Amino acid sequence: MLRYDKLRRCLVEEDYAFELQELKEPNLYREIFSYGRVPKIPFNFRLNPMEPPEEIWITDTTFRDGQQSRPPFTVNQIVDLYDMLHHLGGEKGLIRQCEFFLYTDKDKEAVTKCIEKDYKYPEITGWIRANKQDFKLVKEMGLKETGILTSASDYHIFLKLRKTRRQALHHYLDIVNAALEEGIIPRCHFEDITRADFYGFVAPFAKELMKLSEESNIPIKIRACDTMGYGVGHAGAMLPRSVAGIIYGLNHFAKVPSKHLEWHGHNDFHRAVPNASNAWLYGCSAANGTLLGIGERTGNTPIEALVIEYMMLRGDDDVDTTIITDIADYFRKELGHTIPPNQPLIGENFNVTLAGIHLDGLLKNEEIYNIFDTRKLLKRPPGVAVNDKSGAAGILHWIKIHLNPQNNKLTKSHPAILEIQDWITEQYTQGRITTISNEEMLEQTKRHLPELFRA
Repeated sequence: MLRYDKLRRCLVEEDYAFELQELKEPNLYREIFSYGRVPKIPFNFRLNPMEPPEEIWITDTTFRDGQQSRPPFTVNQIVDLYDMLHHLGGEKGLIRQCEFFLYTDKDKEAVTKCIEKDYKYPEITGWIRANKQDFKLVKEMGLKETGILTSASDYHIFLKLRKTRRQALHHYLDIVNAALEEGIIPRCHFEDITRADFYGFVAPFAKELMKLSEESNIPIKIRACDTMGYGVGHAGAMLPRSVAGIIYGLNHFAKVPSKHLEWHGHNDFHRAVPNASNAWLYGCSAANGTLLGIGERTGNTPIEALVIEYMMLRGDDDVDTTIITDIADYFRKELGHTIPPNQPLIGENFNVTLAGIHLDGLLKNEEIYNIFDTRKLLKRPPGVAVNDKSGAAGILHWIKIHLNPQNNKLTKSHPAILEIQDWITEQYTQGRITTISNEEMLEQTKRHLPELFRA
């Protein structure tokens, strides 16, 4: 059968109606996931069209998934970070929702205090197990939406839940119906979707959810969870690992509207950010992440990276990106969280240069070796870490950054600069392997350029 596609403005073949495929044994895709070997990335060369939604946004799970990797936040810390998420996302709701646990008294107190902020964004949502009793928690807190764990792969259905696909499907639909009866928007978390049988379980399940949504006139959302970070963005990659294939299939085969579709990725194979970006580009409105990318194992997609990715994709500069630095400082000082020094955007050394030849270019024009105006956008001027590779250019740049000398005649050939360089060279000749500290640089500068310290 042919039908007229209004989006593409041409005749297309009627979509195949995918039905649940019941199996006696789980499909574990052993040719791809052999466990004893690195997972494979197979291709079938099917290309999905890029169809970015009209509107894209970010959702946060710092206080749910993020808390599974660290000591629990205090109530005050959650409120502080929620404030920062609000200011980072702005009034237009770039950060649209924020997901919370609801089980302990502390969880409930944190939700209550955040609700009292009366922010439109991020909207506070819950997360529960696929258990009808848990809806009482959602109702008690007065939340309009909750996430529900609906594991999608045979790894979970057969090996963890000990169910058949049909039993799992009926159980999930029963839980979703319970949410709809309570007037709560269910957000079904398709756990482990990048190891799931898309045509045999994912698409049929999603299609049943859309039927329930139409009958109840209540939106049902789907979060596509790349639980193990297996998703790939390569053109022509095969399911179940293809991000584009998953999003295209949910949009077109299951008829899930983009605004009800969300991507949740993990970073096990360094793909969290590009996978989230691909999900946006291929028809998913929401990308889910956590502050600093915290989360179990290798963590989630970093919210700060999603903010910058959004700005690059949409050309939207109406975002106060300096809040990113405030959040990182809060994690360091208030939470005692160790941020890897080279972590993009927030690490201590993310825009710090060591190589002398790079520093020479940086002195002439910082655009040459700085990703953007980090001083303006992140309150972080380009820095320099001095070592035996920095040369006179590195020493001069350190002085300019830390002391802001008014002496415009100070150059890298100044005798004092060369004397400091000789001292540094001697340090490494004697076997030093660490960088020169700021305190040591300050001492050497006071010794050889005392005029910079006179009032």
